[in-house]
Amino acid sequence: MKDIIAQIFSISNNKQFEQTCMQVFRHQALNCQVYQSYIFHLGIDIETIETSAQIPYLPISFFKSHPVLSSKDPVKITFSSSGTTGQSQSQHLVTDLKVYEQSFSTAFEHFYGKINGTCFLALLPSYLEREGSSLIYMVDALIRDSKHPESGYYLHNHRDLYEKLLKLKSERQKTILIGVTYALLDFIEQYKLSFPELVVMETGGMKGKRKEMVREELHEQLENGFGVNAIHSEYGMTELLGQAYSDGLGIFRCPPWIQINLRDTNDPLSVAGEGRSGGINVIDLSNINSCAFIATQDLGRLLPDGSFEVLGRFDNADIRGCNLLIN
Repeated sequence: MKDIIAQIFSISNNKQFEQTCMQVFRHQALNCQVYQSYIFHLGIDIETIETSAQIPYLPISFFKSHPVLSSKDPVKITFSSSGTTGQSQSQHLVTDLKVYEQSFSTAFEHFYGKINGTCFLALLPSYLEREGSSLIYMVDALIRDSKHPESGYYLHNHRDLYEKLLKLKSERQKTILIGVTYALLDFIEQYKLSFPELVVMETGGMKGKRKEMVREELHEQLENGFGVNAIHSEYGMTELLGQAYSDGLGIFRCPPWIQINLRDTNDPLSVAGEGRSGGINVIDLSNINSCAFIATQDLGRLLPDGSFEVLGRFDNADIRGCNLLIN
């Protein structure tokens, strides 16, 4: 297994991705009970799957009703999705936290450069107020590994955050502010900045505290409030160990071990036609110990270079904590 994990994080081209993808599929089709059962009920013979394009995707709802595991190792931590009262929560049973840490740290450095020396500020009150958040686990590690004395969390102490940002700007310190959407909006209603070098990364989520906004309107307000040229975003979810990132315009890019495909909205086992929107299917090979092939409840559009947009959610899909801005 260590060899496959090393292989996952050394992928640099499509051929390597395809080879590793097929290894992960065969491992999970044999060792993930719920995935194996799902494939069986589809009437698919595992031996006939020869390319990644033929691999079936497990509906994400199974994370609410079944343990999704491909490993017999003990569970080290259970990440759970946010949800309103009465809703069932997804649970991601993680047996190897080192894989998660390698996934998010390698991806972050792939897109944003060295973690060490970067100042990370986090405005994530709703996440801090509950247990089981994979985002908080990631941000904890980024703050720790930054080794920067000014890195840290902020709840509702906006004045302290404002003064900290002014100080970091004056010091020309590389700074990344990660915030839940409604909290970032609350902040700029009180304080205005002009900090063009600041990376503002919104993680989505109004949490019922504000009315939903189209992405363009939201990002325009945040750009004006922080004095930046673009708003960055993260696309991640409880059921994944990897994230995609956008450096503006809502266009997300994946690290080398993640690929996005679209399924037909009327036929979940068919690929969406070229140029059409569809349901987002994710291959996240860092999910080696659960299931790497997940059919999400998000709608998206795939661009020719492999980047993608998130357009919204299927009707009647549960409200979730990942980036769900309606375009």
